[in-house]
Amino acid sequence: MKRLTILLLTLCIGCGAAARAGEALPPKAHPDSAAWENLFAPDLSNATFPKDIWFLEDGALTASQDQNIWTQKEYENFMLDLEFKLGEAANSGVVVYCSDLKNWIPNSIEIQILDDAAPKWATAAPTWKCGGLFGRLAPAKPAVKKAGEWNRMTVACKGPMVFVLLNGALVTEADIRKWTDAKKNPDGSDIPPWLSKPMAGLATKGRIGLQGKHGGAPIWFRNVKIKPLD
Repeated sequence: MKRLTILLLTLCIGCGAAARAGEALPPKAHPDSAAWENLFAPDLSNATFPKDIWFLEDGALTASQDQNIWTQKEYENFMLDLEFKLGEAANSGVVVYCSDLKNWIPNSIEIQILDDAAPKWATAAPTWKCGGLFGRLAPAKPAVKKAGEWNRMTVACKGPMVFVLLNGALVTEADIRKWTDAKKNPDGSDIPPWLSKPMAGLATKGRIGLQGKHGGAPIWFRNVKIKPLD
């Protein structure tokens, strides 16, 4: 009986490991996403955004103002793969798990996109750096390219777990259940006051959005693809 119990436990552990391996989390490399679904239709018919703000420019999605573009569909358990290019001193983001479009800032998680090398952001808090969770978790290492070059970002969200791969480097791995305070991050750093809800209490299903021309600096996105995770 003892041997049988040990065998069953071993099989269960093995099955769990196989399931985790099948999900490929955290991502070790950027996926081959060519056959994945486009997050937004070419004519943006499945998107929500202010009229005439978002448009295609040389095959890339960009905006003329600081307004977000959102999916009409809600997503949970997914992998998002995209490329982005920064204008000088750009400050943008990829927003996931948004449950309130009218008041999106405290009701979502933003993966920060920033021109880290710009003098404007030289004294920015670590949690403002590119690839981190804005205001909540700094990226593990700098990985963004200089303005004018294309970057690759893969975001994987599975329940409370959020992973960010930037230009081949795993820069963010977060369990949002650890963020139980609205004012302090688990490491003791301050959370901006406009992020007024503990991340642990946020929904793990919602709209996905891209931030527009924030702070006067342009941003471009292309090859924005999504794949559901089991």
